[in-house]
Amino acid sequence: MSVQWTLVAVFLYAEIGFVVLLLVPFISSKTWQKFFKSRFLRSIESQANLYFMVFIVILVLLFIDSVREMSKYTSEKVHDSDHGHLDAELQHSMKLFRAQRNFYIAGFALFLCLVIRRLVVLIGSQAQLEAQAEASLRQAKGASQHSQQLMDQMSTNSRETLNENEGNKKLEKQEQELRKMREDLASAKEELIRYRVNCESMKKQAEAVSEEYDRLLVEHDKLQREYNRLSNVDDVKKDK
Repeated sequence: MSVQWTLVAVFLYAEIGFVVLLLVPFISSKTWQKFFKSRFLRSIESQANLYFMVFIVILVLLFIDSVREMSKYTSEKVHDSDHGHLDAELQHSMKLFRAQRNFYIAGFALFLCLVIRRLVVLIGSQAQLEAQAEASLRQAKGASQHSQQLMDQMSTNSRETLNENEGNKKLEKQEQELRKMREDLASAKEELIRYRVNCESMKKQAEAVSEEYDRLLVEHDKLQREYNRLSNVDDVKKDK
């Protein structure tokens, strides 16, 4: 096997091993995503893409060359003697076998390159979907907690509203009692005013009665003195 086909075979074996690693179930897509997004791979990403395309072109050229050789040795015929015909046929079969071997090596290497590229894309997409699913789950949990907080707050507000309504009822009752007390106080003030008016009227009447009493006392004194004087006059007349 020539050097280039040895390298292609080694590359094919490496591809098979890498595909097996990609298909191992205990290595998660997140781990592969971290590996693909590592600083080292990012630093060689542009060069790696260039090398990958160059290697793909080389594989395509080798694949075309193997197809050409395989078709060449398939259509080739030997026109020698019997002994020479046997040797030529063996040589021809060996060359055809090598051409077919190179064809399969180049074809599988090229095919696995495309498979690996597709697997890497699918693993990256799966990792992104898992990250989005986790983010959506966290968002849903946050929304659920927020809705629960809102429900608790609404329940608290309803209790506060109920307490406020009860407080308003108590306040209305107290206001009614206060209005009643004000009405009673106004009635008491009116009664007090009437009592004061009556007291003043009675005081005036008492003063008038007192004045009349004083006047009657003075009149009585006058009459008493007049009576005494008249009595003295009668006594004097009797003595004469």
